[in-house]
Amino acid sequence: MAKGTVNKVTLIGRLGQDPEIRFTGDGAAVASFSVATNESWKGKDGETQERTEWTKVTVFGSTAEKYVQPYVKKGTLVYIEGSLKTDKWQDKEGNERYSTGVVANNYGGVQILGGGENSLDSSSGMNQEPVKKKNLDQTVEDDDLPF
Repeated sequence: MAKGTVNKVTLIGRLGQDPEIRFTGDGAAVASFSVATNESWKGKDGETQERTEWTKVTVFGSTAEKYVQPYVKKGTLVYIEGSLKTDKWQDKEGNERYSTGVVANNYGGVQILGGGENSLDSSSGMNQEPVKKKNLDQTVEDDDLPF
């Protein structure tokens, strides 16, 4: 292993479809889904340009079965942390093909940040309203103090 290298990926994006859940021969769960991330910039003409990047994500084990399968759905805003992995295979014509995606960390590699497409608010679960302060002008009796 080369010293001084890092293979770490962090994504925040939305699922394009419900995760596909399958099980290996020994019963271990595997979840697969794609996450869309967006980037925008001003072009030379001053117009706003936008690009959507789709990244394949794979989640293994109990995280896939107990967390992804019941809670992560199409449209869900998720935080993904993991590492890049490139798979190599041969197609029907014998040509070598490659596919690079993210393998999520087993613990904390998938976190739900917001609701899915059926949510009333895409940021449900992330209340961004300021907390209202209680009225501090109320008088407090000595008997109400804990000390």
